[in-house]
Amino acid sequence: MNFKLPSKIKELKLNINNSNNIKLFIKREDLIHDIVSGNKWRKLNYNFKYIKEKKIKKILSFGGAYSNHLHALSWLAKKNNIKSFGLVRGCKLSIENPTLSFCKKNKMDLFFLDRSTYRNSKYNNPIFKKIIKSEENVFVIPEGGFNEFGIKGCEEIMDEVNEHYDIICCSIGSGCTSVGIIKSLKFDQSFLGFSSFKNNYQIKNIISEKVKTMNWEINSEYNFGGFGQVNDELKKFIKDFKNTYAIMLDPIYTSKLFFGLFDMISKNKLPKDSRILVLHTGGLQGLQGVNL
Repeated sequence: MNFKLPSKIKELKLNINNSNNIKLFIKREDLIHDIVSGNKWRKLNYNFKYIKEKKIKKILSFGGAYSNHLHALSWLAKKNNIKSFGLVRGCKLSIENPTLSFCKKNKMDLFFLDRSTYRNSKYNNPIFKKIIKSEENVFVIPEGGFNEFGIKGCEEIMDEVNEHYDIICCSIGSGCTSVGIIKSLKFDQSFLGFSSFKNNYQIKNIISEKVKTMNWEINSEYNFGGFGQVNDELKKFIKDFKNTYAIMLDPIYTSKLFFGLFDMISKNKLPKDSRILVLHTGGLQGLQGVNL
């Protein structure tokens, strides 16, 4: 498996109002691998090292119908001859869903949980219990790869950064990448995360349980109606960004991140002369479910 590490950093010459003289740089985590790109590799790397070390042959994880995590996990599992199970949030969808079709192609067994069960009893429902009981030695990876192995992998992102940046930004899903970044910040750096969820109360609590510093902030102002929601304005932004900077963004995470960041820069909401590093966390397979 050919992973392109360390991921490259390049400056974006901003084509927006920038009277506060912000310098914006992007770390191209999306170019690490065609399938296991961005933070997906960071979060799964040490999980799979442990799995191979312990000779584990079966894994189970969770995600939504367009989950980048399940998409990457299914491919890695097949490549390593490991049986995989995916518990999917929501009612059973048509196999025409490109993400789930890819998972099935990689021999992942998919099971569907209604949203209430998924939210309240992910680890305590008949399907989960049956798999754990009937299959021997199943290694469970939390949604989004959010465990200590995942955090460790995300902490290493900043090990590749040699220049100084005042603010580190990334989009937020499970919160694993954010925790890893915050844990690796220097004393004079801060973290600004952009959430795709309407309510960031839960994600703030999750991060607060893992980190004790106060040099981080979560912005949910640019969620476009909530997780998975995409409108014409965001679609136009994705296309314009690609035309201007020759970089593709995904519709769930990075597009909302850059939309919000550009808005804050143009409205002078960030400290003058700041050097900002943005992580492009990949997830471009999500474009298959959106008609741009």
